Amino acid sequence: MDHDTPESTSARSQKRGVGTESSSSTSLVSAALRILLNYLLLLKTVMTHSDNQYSKLRWLLTIAGLVLYVVDIWTDSALVVKYFLETQYIWTGLTLAFVITGQTVTQTFSFAWYSDDMEDALINPEGKRKIAGLSRCKLMAAHLCGGGIFIRYYHLLKRGYKAVWAAGDGTCVEHHSLFCLATDLSMLKLFEAFMESVPQLLLQLYILLGRGQCSVMQYVSVSFSFLNTAWALVDYRRCLRRSLPHVTDMPSGLPTLIYLLYKLGTITSHILSYGLLLLLSTYSAAALAVLWLLGTTWAHWLKTNFCSSQRLELLYRAVVGVILTFTYFNVKGQNMKVEMISYYVSHAAINVMAPTLLFLLQPDVKSDTLLLTVSGLIVGGSLLGLVCLVSYYLFLHPKGNWREADEVDGTGRDTGTSRRIRNFLQP
Repeated sequence: MDHDTPESTSARSQKRGVGTESSSSTSLVSAALRILLNYLLLLKTVMTHSDNQYSKLRWLLTIAGLVLYVVDIWTDSALVVKYFLETQYIWTGLTLAFVITGQTVTQTFSFAWYSDDMEDALINPEGKRKIAGLSRCKLMAAHLCGGGIFIRYYHLLKRGYKAVWAAGDGTCVEHHSLFCLATDLSMLKLFEAFMESVPQLLLQLYILLGRGQCSVMQYVSVSFSFLNTAWALVDYRRCLRRSLPHVTDMPSGLPTLIYLLYKLGTITSHILSYGLLLLLSTYSAAALAVLWLLGTTWAHWLKTNFCSSQRLELLYRAVVGVILTFTYFNVKGQNMKVEMISYYVSHAAINVMAPTLLFLLQPDVKSDTLLLTVSGLIVGGSLLGLVCLVSYYLFLHPKGNWREADEVDGTGRDTGTSRRIRNFLQP
């Protein structure tokens, strides 16, 4: 019969020790993973609850958005005065035209939406001839003076303050109503961004690159136009999804950052490419007009149903054409992967063509550091935007289904506000 030697006994003890240590390590890892998983689930629950509420942070961010809006308009207006004093009347006229166009479009839609809400039996069941505390005539006068956006900001901040600061946590209906007000405002801000801020970026870029006219005010204007556009994109995206409870919200953090990088990368590269094409020839503006016409025709062909009147719908489709000139939005809220891919393939070709033509037709630009930097930004912005685009829609895009048209908050009733939100551009 074999007897254990001291060596074999020691070896078995070491194996048992190793086995015990391995089992203990596995248990610790499992316990740590369970704790981490429970923490993440709790964090998700808290964030989801917070995201469904019009929070104090959201109220403060609304003030930040108002400040950006005012400063963006102020810097553009200051540029108008600067160009006028320098007798640069062409730049004065173009800069002023973009400011007036952006304000005209936003004020027109804002007044039309107030009028629709006044006639809506669900929003105004008593049939009062006032909304937002003002009669139709006073509302029209305020919008003609450019005050429509400020009225909306005032009432959103006032109601938001009562809900989250004065009265504590409001009801779900109150919070949903606040998000609907915020979404109306964010849609108007999106109009203003693409009708004023983005064209201003293109114009000032052309002046800086082609005319060599640089000033502090130009850089300030470009900076705030860029910030206002970025803010409008993210704010619209988040407010839209939060105002529709049946649609999964876009989480904070990484998904929002990737979405912002996708939009800013593609929009920036498009603006820079258009700027280089305009440097080659001002007749390239005709090509931009063709792109706008194609976008407008596309919206018309899809038979958008956003506005309550046909004339306003035509204006909406024209605005959609401007937006599609710079970035892609889902016009009808349908599955349009093929159209989206076609859009970005064609614009990637433009981004490649613009710097290539510039180097071929104007070889002297090879020594221009600024133009070389712009060309590099076009390539970098395109790659960053497309990579973030693919990453966002493959891994981070919130999945959710739209309900039928007459279902809002489970009531089966549809208000003018909810119809607007549902039929607007889908990011």
